[in-house]
Amino acid sequence: MDGKKFEYLSVSDAPRIVVTPPGPRSLEILKMQEDLESSSVSYPKGMPMALERGKGATLEDVDGNIYIDCFSGAGVMALGHGHPEVLKAAHEQIDKITHTLDIPSETRMKMVKALRGILPKELSRVFFGGPTGSDAVEQAIKLARFNTQRYGIIAFEGAYHGMTGASLAVTSDSGHRDGIGPLVPGVQFIPFPYRYRNPFGCPEEMVDEFAAENLERVLDDSHSGYSKPAAVILEAVQGEGGTIIPTPRFLQRVREITKAHGVLMICDEIQCGLGRTGKMFAFEHAGIVPDIITISKALGGVGFPISAIAFREELNTMPTGKSIGTFRGNMVAFAAGAAALNWMVDNQVPEYAAELGEKAMARFKEIEKNSKILGEARGIGLMIALEIVEDKKSRKPATDLTKMVRKLAHQRGVMIEVGGHHNNVARLLPPLIISEDLLMKAADVLEGVLKELE
Repeated sequence: MDGKKFEYLSVSDAPRIVVTPPGPRSLEILKMQEDLESSSVSYPKGMPMALERGKGATLEDVDGNIYIDCFSGAGVMALGHGHPEVLKAAHEQIDKITHTLDIPSETRMKMVKALRGILPKELSRVFFGGPTGSDAVEQAIKLARFNTQRYGIIAFEGAYHGMTGASLAVTSDSGHRDGIGPLVPGVQFIPFPYRYRNPFGCPEEMVDEFAAENLERVLDDSHSGYSKPAAVILEAVQGEGGTIIPTPRFLQRVREITKAHGVLMICDEIQCGLGRTGKMFAFEHAGIVPDIITISKALGGVGFPISAIAFREELNTMPTGKSIGTFRGNMVAFAAGAAALNWMVDNQVPEYAAELGEKAMARFKEIEKNSKILGEARGIGLMIALEIVEDKKSRKPATDLTKMVRKLAHQRGVMIEVGGHHNNVARLLPPLIISEDLLMKAADVLEGVLKELE
């Protein structure tokens, strides 16, 4: 692997901190935001700054600090900030036409063809819904219910699928759900194979088997309290739940079980898809094909809002106008997204992410071995997690320590985010074009932070 392959896309001398963030200009803008925007604004609370510009895997704030971006807008900026070829496609489109609903155009068909070029042949149909990942999940659930004429959905503990009606109902985090009132009915949760925090009490190497058997049990047992659902929805790698990586065998068993019971399998690829795990789609690690997949985040190339579902031909049953939405014809997003997908394929970006991810995990496993508070480093491709604990024996989650990891890393020029069941997982989702040098610099910063907090 050439770790310098995409070096030209980023600022090479990052991180560069000229004033401890938040600097004076950032403070002014942060104060304005606090005074005028909603109290639910979240990211500036953990990473206080106001941003000015981005280049590749680096970001600059209004005070001149340059950061290594190991968050990439929650996985949106797969090809980094300001990718020249993607921006060129967007600029060319914006002077032509920007909004068409679902009336076809050459640009829209370029996007469809780009998607068809990376999808398994079994997923022969695509549908563009609203602009967010939540919209894609809503469409997937609607399609499953319409085709099966059943309404139950089985989801997994640790799941994050979105913040709107049905997508919030299949999201397990009570922090997002509490105080909202009744959600869309018909959703039931079962444990995901989270080996580090074993939900079954079995040997850790058997957690995936137990999780799959539990799904089979609730579908087989008429007294389980689970009626036959329309679909089982899961992330092939859980993201916000803490970067929980199931074995290929677990996904294979879920596929076998859902097929045997006539239940549709929905794979949410919004965060873990489009090269993030070292394959174009995370379910490909298991050699399976779901019935429906959801795609968003990186699909817009450089952050243009767009989402889609892809599904099997036999599910293409909805009458004209049965599922509509105003913002399903964002032509700039189509142009940028098609350019980005084609560039990823031409430049073997998923393969690069797989190889760089292996090097990064070797480095983080070394840090884990020497750390008292890094309970587990885990990752697949460039989807990496550091689970922070009070001590390795008890594995007690260290939520406050993890927030300090994010704060100190940010002050030293590395942007990460926090997630997991107990908000004790430091999560890295760097752009897939990050250079080896920048990623290893980020690892050095995080190692220093962990040592300081010990």
